[in-house]
Amino acid sequence: MNDHLIHEALGAIRKQGVFEADIALVLGSGLGNFVDALSNTTHIPFADIPGFPLSTVEGHSGELVHGFLGEVPVLVNSGRVHFYEGYTLEQVVYPIQILKALGASTIILTNAAGSIREDYAPGDLMLITKLMNQTGHSVYPVDTEPADIFNPELMDTVKQIAQQASVPLKTGSYAGLNGPSYETPAEIRFLRVKEADAVGMSTVHESMAAFQLEMQVLGISCLTNYAAGILDQPLNHEEVMETGIRVREDFAKLLSELVQELSV
Repeated sequence: MNDHLIHEALGAIRKQGVFEADIALVLGSGLGNFVDALSNTTHIPFADIPGFPLSTVEGHSGELVHGFLGEVPVLVNSGRVHFYEGYTLEQVVYPIQILKALGASTIILTNAAGSIREDYAPGDLMLITKLMNQTGHSVYPVDTEPADIFNPELMDTVKQIAQQASVPLKTGSYAGLNGPSYETPAEIRFLRVKEADAVGMSTVHESMAAFQLEMQVLGISCLTNYAAGILDQPLNHEEVMETGIRVREDFAKLLSELVQELSV
């Protein structure tokens, strides 16, 4: 996206109030209830922001929210778009560019993901330690050598907070695929051989873009289902939404404690 469009978007956003914060979050499928924990919120539908792509997926409300967690200001993208919705990668990562332009230096990317491991059950939260880009596309410039995106010190902080808050937290590698269909059992067997722990259809390119913008990046998955072939039953989006609802209290608790700690 060009600088002119970003400037236009910032102008439209700032007409609605003071949208500035050091910490930003992107909330995945069924995880938007974190916004309920914020006070003094201002909501802007994505449709009212120049250049913002609009989500067509159930569970993604599609709004930019500014609010306060205690005294800590935060920016929240409640919902996201996916490459499989027909958008370009440039459009997919545009919301990350806007969050950075609004002053965010740390970003927490959340998603709903399928578990590839039998000991990582639906309802578990997983701190993403490594990304596996299985989409066949990249937002990195040609000849760029990929680097470890997630900040080790921040990951240690998340683990400590989860332990203190008595929120069970797994760790593992997240494989990002294009979608929109769920993976086949054969694809999941391939990913298991490659030592992926969870699989989803987002987060990879957003993480890359945020890293290139020199933001500190964290990724947390809510494991909402077992991936194809792990159990002898079909997958469905309704299960994803139901699991997100079931664990959202723990998820919101972890995010709230994390935001408070990062603001110190």
